[in-house]
Amino acid sequence: MFKIADRLEKEPLLWVINAVASLSILFFGYDQGMMAGVNNSPDYVRLMKFGHFDPDGNVTVTDSTRQGGIVAVYYFGTLLGCLFGGVIGDRLGRIRTIGVGCVWAIIGASLQCSAQNVAWMSCARLINGVGTGTLNCIVPVWSAETAEYKSRGQFIALEFTLNIFGVVIAYWLEYGLSFVDGGFSSLRWRFPIAFQIILLFALLTIIWIFPESPRWLVKNGQSEEALYILGRLRGSETSEARNEFEDILNIIELEKETSRRNSYVRMFFGIGSRKLHLGRRVQLVVWLQILQEWIGIAGVTVYAPTIFSQAGFSTNKSAWLSGLNNIFYMFATLINVFTIDRIGRRWTLYWGAAGQGIAMFLAGGFSRLQALHPENTSYGAAAASFIFIFTSIFGATWLTVPWLYPTEVFPLEVRARGNAYGVFGWSIGNGWLTLLCPVMFNSIGEKTLYIFGAVNVITIPIVWALYPETNQRTLEEMDLLFAADKPWVWEAEKEFAKLKAAGADAGHEKIMNCSVVENSGNEKANP
Repeated sequence: MFKIADRLEKEPLLWVINAVASLSILFFGYDQGMMAGVNNSPDYVRLMKFGHFDPDGNVTVTDSTRQGGIVAVYYFGTLLGCLFGGVIGDRLGRIRTIGVGCVWAIIGASLQCSAQNVAWMSCARLINGVGTGTLNCIVPVWSAETAEYKSRGQFIALEFTLNIFGVVIAYWLEYGLSFVDGGFSSLRWRFPIAFQIILLFALLTIIWIFPESPRWLVKNGQSEEALYILGRLRGSETSEARNEFEDILNIIELEKETSRRNSYVRMFFGIGSRKLHLGRRVQLVVWLQILQEWIGIAGVTVYAPTIFSQAGFSTNKSAWLSGLNNIFYMFATLINVFTIDRIGRRWTLYWGAAGQGIAMFLAGGFSRLQALHPENTSYGAAAASFIFIFTSIFGATWLTVPWLYPTEVFPLEVRARGNAYGVFGWSIGNGWLTLLCPVMFNSIGEKTLYIFGAVNVITIPIVWALYPETNQRTLEEMDLLFAADKPWVWEAEKEFAKLKAAGADAGHEKIMNCSVVENSGNEKANP
């Protein structure tokens, strides 16, 4: 069978891996952005019975809980899918898990585009969410495990540029279809849902010719193939592949005794891994993803037309501005590609939160002034400008880091399950906020933006105190970074420096021996 790794090596091979991973992330962005247009389709509103529309096709929502619930059930599906994907990703491998995720998502998309009532649509979105959650769990892990550690952030940041391109495609496709039959055709919402099947079939067809993660192969006793793939990824004529292979072998032997019994529950509570501090790592990635949504991006992505309407713009102009905002958003993600491995994860989050918070407060303030002085359209223009600034800064900062961080911080033995907790946090944050957003906008209007601004401010001390820097560190060094018994960043850095000075292998062995002793004690106490 043809394998891409037999024909390409080093940068060309890494580029095509990045491209196929980006196809999955493109689907993710498209799928997430699609519902903004679907919710504004009169035929969909009629079928789902959560509002009414006038002869011009302008939709008025009368049951925001039902509207938000149909959107939010998808995120319950992604929650289930990430947990499922984490288990099979560690057992079956990264490539086969991507295939399974595609099949689930195709079934869900097929059911969605043929939905006839609320129950049908909700069930279909749940199934589609399971597939999306599985893909979101495993694709970033596969990317991180094949990328070079010096450019790992750039590798994943490039993929998330395609994520926003997916949002842009969804938005402008739906905007164009809004002119078919005056916007009243069922094609306006059924075709955009069906379109994602093309992306999924392409991924399902091509993924089998790509190399499996060499780290997963070593873990499962396929060392010869792992070394071959590493040689193709790093260059067979260099010693880099052999050195990386030896590091992986060493860490697998050290982790084997402590990680093989780690279920999701044991990981969440840190049971049996006192020196590995898996419970702390789980909490960090879950809350980073929840914070990512509550800084405001979920509200802006799905309910941008509502925000622009509250700034005083007409329905048509709000729709046009939302699409233009997504284009600015997409190009802003390119900034992250060039900065994330230079300034690191922490500084990326710092400047992003500061800029986003200011933009949200000012967008809310100018929206309020527009409501008080409708004759002065400059207030609305200013509010719209700050929404553009918010999404651009988010694309350059917070978009990538919460997805990158979970792929870096967990031991190899549980990396897929660890990343599943990141998607778990994203599902909770996104589903929770998507459900509440229509209620919040209906109840407190532009004051919703003040809540988002406040969350941005809160994230700065949280990141400063609790999130160690992972930039320019190998995946095999993460156990040393999280070896400190206290959760503070300065303690983590101090312990990391001490263990590195003692030698990486000696440091790992010290950590693992402590955990093995603890596990043995637990088993004696709990036979």
